[in-house]
Amino acid sequence: MTRTILDIHVLQTVPPSNINRDDTGAPKTAVYGGVRRARVSSQAWKRATRRAFESILDPQDLGVRTKKVAEVLAERITRLDPSIEQRAAWNLAAETVNVATGTKVEPPKRKVEAAKKSGEDAPAPESAYLVFLSSRQLDGLAGLAVEGRDDIKAFLKDKDNKARAKSIADTRHSVDIALFGRMVADGADINVDAAAQVAHAISVHAVENESDYYTAVDDRNTDAEPGAGMIGTVEFNSSTLYRYAALDVDLLGRNLGEGLREDEPVAEPLRRAVEAFVRGFVESLPTGKLNTFGNHTLPDAVIVKLRASRPISFVGAFERPVVAEGQHGQVRLASECLAEYVPDVERVYGADDSDTWVLRVGEATKKLAGLGTEVSLSGMVEAVGAAVAQRHASAR
Repeated sequence: MTRTILDIHVLQTVPPSNINRDDTGAPKTAVYGGVRRARVSSQAWKRATRRAFESILDPQDLGVRTKKVAEVLAERITRLDPSIEQRAAWNLAAETVNVATGTKVEPPKRKVEAAKKSGEDAPAPESAYLVFLSSRQLDGLAGLAVEGRDDIKAFLKDKDNKARAKSIADTRHSVDIALFGRMVADGADINVDAAAQVAHAISVHAVENESDYYTAVDDRNTDAEPGAGMIGTVEFNSSTLYRYAALDVDLLGRNLGEGLREDEPVAEPLRRAVEAFVRGFVESLPTGKLNTFGNHTLPDAVIVKLRASRPISFVGAFERPVVAEGQHGQVRLASECLAEYVPDVERVYGADDSDTWVLRVGEATKKLAGLGTEVSLSGMVEAVGAAVAQRHASAR
């Protein structure tokens, strides 16, 4: 069966930094190829990609993931009907979310007890875990809640209204839900399988974490008061990372649905989501210790492949760690390894029928030019979006 799979491969050099730290505050690492590598977790880069969507996509195409789902939904309820008071809106929201998702939403006991002790009003209801709903789903549930505002429990006990609530929560998914999935522990029937897979980024070479000893001076100290007002240490490393993500375009299309608006082609939601994912993943950067290190870099090279069979990672090109020699830095050597490894893998496995686009910067990445059509980031995003839309139209 023919599929549409999008692979994104990235080489990115990061100077001294600590963009993703473990429970001790040290940069995360992993052993691969017998040596310790710098590592950035998949969760960290997914979060960074989702944050990048905020400047790429319309807010209506995004969702919100929060325990404070009752407050978020209540805001929409009161916008639809300003006569509904806040606490009543909270109750409407809590009952509606409970029926739509199976998630129990109630004021946290610890906050209730704290409010009683301080004499404050009872807090807003919250879910026990993060609930992920799209903007359009929240709008739909708000409308349903307002419709049943006179007696929301009785309203949602009606079989048809209950089915409507569940349908609203399980259709018109936002781009981020369609890409990264949604798990609802108490309502598995509205779970969403993730269309995107993001690998842990690892360095193409061995690393050793280093430690920076720093001091802060008290501005009010006099010459008679020498010494630091504070001392501390922060761990860091620098690395050339291999980053990889795979996107099941067919699943993404099913998650999104077709033609969310009457004035757009049926493939438009899919094209828009794919373009946002490519740009967001390529340009994003986790923000750990960013103020400390200012490690604002962009990728040295990006290879995007549109396949018809299955995703393929090229991390094996770096199973033998790159070792910089003389004037040849790690980017050059990593590019040479990748340029040699990719054609070999595709030839042996008969996977050399993909459409390929290459973005690269500088002389060090020259060897990658032969892998595909050279483009800028904007050119890559537009070309991939157009190719996906064309394949989608052909498959209909």
